Amino acid sequence: MRIAIVTESFPPDVNGVAHSVVRVAEHLVARGHEPLVIAPQPSSAARSVTGSFPYQIIRVPSVATPGYGSFRLGLPSRRLAAALRAHRTDLVHLASPFVLGARGMTVAASLGLPTVAVYQTDVPAYARLYYKSNLGEQAAWRWLRHIHNAADRTLAPSTAAATALHSHAIERVWLWRRGVDAARFDPGHRSAALRRAVAAEGQVIVGYVGRLAVEKRVDLLAPVSRIPGVRVVVVGDGPARANLERAMPDAVFLGERRGDQLARIFASLDLFVHTGPFETFGQTIQEALASGVPVVAPAQGGPLDLVDDGRTGFLVPPGDAPALVAAVTSLVNDDERRLAMGVAARVAVASRTWAAVGDELIKHYVDVHSGGVAARSVPIPA
Repeated sequence: MRIAIVTESFPPDVNGVAHSVVRVAEHLVARGHEPLVIAPQPSSAARSVTGSFPYQIIRVPSVATPGYGSFRLGLPSRRLAAALRAHRTDLVHLASPFVLGARGMTVAASLGLPTVAVYQTDVPAYARLYYKSNLGEQAAWRWLRHIHNAADRTLAPSTAAATALHSHAIERVWLWRRGVDAARFDPGHRSAALRRAVAAEGQVIVGYVGRLAVEKRVDLLAPVSRIPGVRVVVVGDGPARANLERAMPDAVFLGERRGDQLARIFASLDLFVHTGPFETFGQTIQEALASGVPVVAPAQGGPLDLVDDGRTGFLVPPGDAPALVAAVTSLVNDDERRLAMGVAARVAVASRTWAAVGDELIKHYVDVHSGGVAARSVPIPA
């Protein structure tokens, strides 16, 4: 099949949407399909680090996101229709559609092409947080409803996300989770040298990996960084970094890390803490689990599907700093339980390969393209 992926984000962006699109396109090539990726043009400063890919990429004009200049918004462009015609597209995959994806939906409809929309970013929650008003959140849900209800099928990454979509009258919702590279993210990559470099006194290493922005609530790690015998390691970058460095002077900030270097960091942690309450899935949580590292995360959204509370980590009330500190402290002081959770974590996700979830996605494509069961939605587990 010829699949056109219209995405709001793509490398050099470092986020869940960009990563998922790369893995999906890789899998399509491996299975003999012909993907085309249509994505925003990166900033002029970042164009030299976009990398090369074994499939065609069409870039459309973009602008910096207000208040978050490192993220580019793809603008509606005439290139979309021309690209789909030249590609002879069979189906359009809309990755976290909102701006560029909305235009992709319109163009696909005009060309009579079937569409699969993948919900991945909780834009309504971000609108509520940044604009401090329910009006922005309601407007975001109206816009998402307009986009997703025009699609033949919407894929949600977690039961919580699927429930939210249904509760806001979005139809034809199916569950499609994300994969993890269990060969790259493996406990065997634990590095004694890296551990000495970030925790010279042998502290228990508590890590966070992700974007450093207000909505990620990384500030909740400040009291964790003051627990005796703990070294907090923060991987990632973003607009909140300077404030976080001031709030956690004893933490180690490593900036963005990728590939094998990131895998070594994950495997070298003793405990992973995810603080963001707005995750529709939580890819870094899954990568920590695959690395044999127990996870403490909010009992909300995607983490509910990923963390087996009391077995592979702990779920705590979102935004509750004392509960987070208590959960981390309990594992910092119990080496045996922490190690047992790490073993269970690896077992829990080792089979969730990108090949397996990629084949699930192709089945969705085939169903929608054939028109067989596109109108049904998967029941959400109780």
